[in-house]
Amino acid sequence: MERIICLLIGYVFGLFQTAYIYGKIHGIDIRNYGSGNAGTTNTMRVLGTKAGLIVLFGDIIKCILAIVITGFLFGKAHPDRIYLLKIYAAAGAILGHNFPFYLHFKGGKGIAATAGLILSFHPYFIPMGIILFFGAFFTTHYVSLGSLLVYAGFMIEIVVLGQTGIFGAMDQAHLIELYIVAAFLTVMAYYKHRENIGRLLKGEERKTYLTHKNKDTEEKKDA
Repeated sequence: MERIICLLIGYVFGLFQTAYIYGKIHGIDIRNYGSGNAGTTNTMRVLGTKAGLIVLFGDIIKCILAIVITGFLFGKAHPDRIYLLKIYAAAGAILGHNFPFYLHFKGGKGIAATAGLILSFHPYFIPMGIILFFGAFFTTHYVSLGSLLVYAGFMIEIVVLGQTGIFGAMDQAHLIELYIVAAFLTVMAYYKHRENIGRLLKGEERKTYLTHKNKDTEEKKDA
C-alpha cells in the first residue's frame, strides 16, 4: 500500500508540467515547437536559456518535493525501506512528467525530474551524476548523451552501492526491488530517447549551447 501511495504522491507532483505551463504563459504550447518535447532542452531552444533554466528548476524541485514528503510520511515507520519508497515516489514524479493525463499523456522525457531524484536520493549519487552529465555536455554539447550517461551511471551505482550496504538495513529482497524500479526508469529513459540515440549514432543530433539563444520556433512533427 505504501508503494502505491508513494507513486501517487510522485505522480501528482509530476503533473506540474513546467515547460507546458511556462509556454502557455508566453502564448504557446511548447509541444508544438522545436522537438515537440515538453522539457528543459526544447524550452531553451524555443524560448531561450533563461526559460530553459526556469523549467529545469521547476522539474527538479517537483521530484525533490515528492521524495521529501515520502521521507516525512514513512521515514519513521519504515526506516529500513525508506530508499525503496523514495524511488517509488521519484518514479511517480517521472511518470507524471512524461505522461500527464491532462495533456493526453504527452509530456517530457523525465531527465530534469531524474536530476531531482539524484540530488535528493542519497549524497553519494550527486558527484557521479554531475561528472557524467556536464563532462559529456561541455565536451560534445549533446544534452541527450549526457542524460543517457547519467542514467547508465545511476543504474550501475545503485547496484554497486546497494550491495555494499549504503542503504542501511534494507534486506536483499527489497534491494532487488529497488534495482528493478531503477532499471525500469533507465529503460524508460532510453526508450524516450530512442530517436536521439538514432541521431547520435548517425552524427545528426542537434547540439545545445548555454552562451546564446538556441532559437527554434519552427513546428516539427518528426521529432
